[in-house]
Amino acid sequence: MRLKSAIWVAAYIRRCNGEGAFAAVRRRGAEDAGAIFIKLNRLDGTAELFAPAPQTAFDDARPADRAFSRPFGKDPVPEEKVEDKLAKETRFDPDVWIVEVEDRNGRHFIDNVVA
Repeated sequence: MRLKSAIWVAAYIRRCNGEGAFAAVRRRGAEDAGAIFIKLNRLDGTAELFAPAPQTAFDDARPADRAFSRPFGKDPVPEEKVEDKLAKETRFDPDVWIVEVEDRNGRHFIDNVVA
C-alpha cells in the first residue's frame, strides 16, 4: 500500500527543512493519491523539476515507493521553463501537488530518482 500523498509531502518537507534547505507546499493536491511535482529552485534563475516517474520505472520488489523522473534532464534549466511545465500539468490534472525546495547547492533529498 502506498503512503498517502499528504503524508509523503509532510515528511519530505520536514526532511528538507531539517537538512537546512527551505521547502514549502505551493499547491495542495488530492490528499490520498495526488501526483507530486518537486521544483528545486537553485536561487540563481535556474531550477530543476522532479515529476512522477512512469509506471514502467517502478521496482517490482518495492511497488509502494514513489519514484521521480527529471523531465528536463540532470542540468538546471531556466526557472520559467519549469514554471511553464507546472502550469501545463496543473491544467491537465488539478489534483497535483507542487512542492518547492530552495537550495543553492542543488540538494533535492529525493531517494528514488530514475532516468
